Amino acid sequence: MKCVVYVLAAILFMGAGALIAGLSVYYTTETSYKVSRAKCVLTPSSADAKINGTIFFSQKTEKSEVLVTGNITGLAVGMHGFHVHKYGVTGGQCTAALGHYNPDNYNHGGRNSHERHVGDLGNIESVSDGSGTGTAIVHITDRVISLSGPRSIVGRSIVVHEKKDDLGLGGDQGSVTTGNAGARLACCTIYIFP
Repeated sequence: MKCVVYVLAAILFMGAGALIAGLSVYYTTETSYKVSRAKCVLTPSSADAKINGTIFFSQKTEKSEVLVTGNITGLAVGMHGFHVHKYGVTGGQCTAALGHYNPDNYNHGGRNSHERHVGDLGNIESVSDGSGTGTAIVHITDRVISLSGPRSIVGRSIVVHEKKDDLGLGGDQGSVTTGNAGARLACCTIYIFP
């Protein structure tokens, strides 16, 4: 009889151990993480502008960096501010996006600044394509933005600006709010991409 009790106890403890091990694996691997890719299709703010582009966002886990990639055509050659703004937009209504996404109420900065807006993604560079305008290849890695959780950028917008972002180093009020990046040339709403 003792032998049967020991066998049953061993089976019970092994089952409990397997259950605990399974639950710990379940909760330490981020299986609840759902959003891993998002997309944004740019629309110019002016009807006569020829700016086009698609921006892709990918994130392996909720705590990992976000990779931002894409191509933008039709921009003037040079550097252009590239930011996540607070609200999504329809069409080319870029002013509806309001300001940079800034839940912490920090001054504007660059991606590597100690303090920055969550939406501060710096600059993209448009290189001449021989047509009088240029193409920007976007390749940004950022750990401040996310595709889920409290810093999610899904449903917000990307705005491409007319001028180079001074990354908050310009020494005036425009610098610490917008980076003096100028007019909004194109924008799009970030949405989940299956």
